Amino acid sequence: MAEQDVFVALEAEGDEVDRMVAGLDDAGWWTATPAEGWTVAHQIAHLTATFRMAGTAAADPEGFRALMSRLSDDFDANVNGAMAPYLALPPAALLERWRDERATAEKALAAVPAGQVVPWLVRPLPATVLAAAGMMELFGHGQDIADALGVRRDRTDRLRHLVEFAVRTWDFGYLARGLETPATSPRFVITAPSGAVWHLGPEDADQVVTGPAADFCLLVTRRRHRDDLSLTAVGAEADHWLDIAQAYRGPAGPGRAPGQFHAS
Repeated sequence: MAEQDVFVALEAEGDEVDRMVAGLDDAGWWTATPAEGWTVAHQIAHLTATFRMAGTAAADPEGFRALMSRLSDDFDANVNGAMAPYLALPPAALLERWRDERATAEKALAAVPAGQVVPWLVRPLPATVLAAAGMMELFGHGQDIADALGVRRDRTDRLRHLVEFAVRTWDFGYLARGLETPATSPRFVITAPSGAVWHLGPEDADQVVTGPAADFCLLVTRRRHRDDLSLTAVGAEADHWLDIAQAYRGPAGPGRAPGQFHAS
């Protein structure tokens, strides 16, 4: 895939989330989502805060570093603090801020010269990788919104960017739990929505994860339990990985319970 495609995919994924909330009345914004204590408004407020950080990191690295220096060691407090100003807005104003921060971040990320890294939460990243991380955020929080509103999402091959990001961060599940990380990752054989097959990870690995791209993305964003997904593992370590997979740093959270949603 062309390097620029990830920025197009990021915009498209954001547009899909936007369409789910654009027509909601005020009561709809306060619909509870599967994330305990979070409404649709919380999901959009979190995405707004995340895109604001990404846009700042890409356009104003020193400003981003100053912002990070003010964070505490309390992960949940940082998340709640970042959302608070947006949650204080009425829904129409929150929607406008969400759109503004998205557009600013998309433009700033696409403008970063190829090969140049931007600062981020754990380590500097190329803008393309940060854009893929943004897709992960949109996919996961967008799924919470879809589940809350009863929306069935269309899946496209732009999921490739999220799949590649999850393979790049395959060790995050171990790190989040303080577990020893295996020396090498599994091999991943993932079937795209179009039917194409993506082979990722070491070709000679004896640990293999196989399944549909949408299910893989639901697993690594912890929006479905592995029991409700059509993913298979060859090898004990690959099987263990399916239990702990996550494509984000920070606490794993409770995830979703087996049978909480219809099997894919």
